[in-house]
Amino acid sequence: MDHRSFLAGLTAEQRTELNETSNRKGLAALAVHFGSIAFLGTIIALGVPGWPLLMLPQGILIVFLFTVLHETIHRTAFRSPWLNDLVARICGFLILVPADWFRYFHFAHHRHTQDPENDPELGGAKPHTIRQYLVHVSGLPTWWSELKTLLKNASGRCADPFVPAGGQKKVQHEAVTSVALYAVLAALSFILASDALLFVWIVPCLFGQPFLRLYLLAEHGRCPFVSNMLENSRTTYTNRLVRRLAWNMPYHAEHHSYPTVPFHKLPDLHRLTKDHLGATSESYRSFHRDYVGSLKNLTGTG
Repeated sequence: MDHRSFLAGLTAEQRTELNETSNRKGLAALAVHFGSIAFLGTIIALGVPGWPLLMLPQGILIVFLFTVLHETIHRTAFRSPWLNDLVARICGFLILVPADWFRYFHFAHHRHTQDPENDPELGGAKPHTIRQYLVHVSGLPTWWSELKTLLKNASGRCADPFVPAGGQKKVQHEAVTSVALYAVLAALSFILASDALLFVWIVPCLFGQPFLRLYLLAEHGRCPFVSNMLENSRTTYTNRLVRRLAWNMPYHAEHHSYPTVPFHKLPDLHRLTKDHLGATSESYRSFHRDYVGSLKNLTGTG
């Protein structure tokens, strides 16, 4: 069964229930995520003994705001559109991924999932050697790409084919605003001779990015180049903590099959699709074990 047949078989009642958004559930999840960042950030800023050890979990929490950004650009995190847009802009700013630009990028990814000619997510090719894998997982190419994109957009030179002509000015304005705010924060840190932002935000993000790369690689890595969303996207089974951190996006085939379903309803959707999923992994560890194993076979390295 492909995702279109599956969706066609849903009743009107099932569709209504699956698509029910909620400000309450969204705000509760956001309070835990932002609250954890604020709590760890405060401890780091105060220099409580052992604070350097907290930069890794702090960084993981911050970079996984990407999953909040993802949910909000779909406008499924909350019932109120304005709340989705506000949180999307905050999250995008914190991880160097402006929300308007990312919305165009991501919706093109949904329209052309695993299409080598049109899926913008395939523009940064998945690793095919051990060396490429290590470089990819380091997160450094990601930061460099995001910085270049931000500066290019701010200068009005955005040439991404997924950004429509009518969206060019909006993307530029968003990028200019972001660059200006980053400059203000840097200037304030210099004037106040404070390294708080460095150790509460920037360095933790560098530590946390590899964990986001490992997570994201499982979403479509080694999935077939077909149009069936139940096959070209992977659902990865994991524990409750990771699912909460990623706003249930480990149910990724489900999300691609029915992207208007909010994060808190994805477990319900999974129960309906689980017998039809074409790409699954029992854990992120097993996915990467198999992925690295395939790279070793390709390169002939041990």
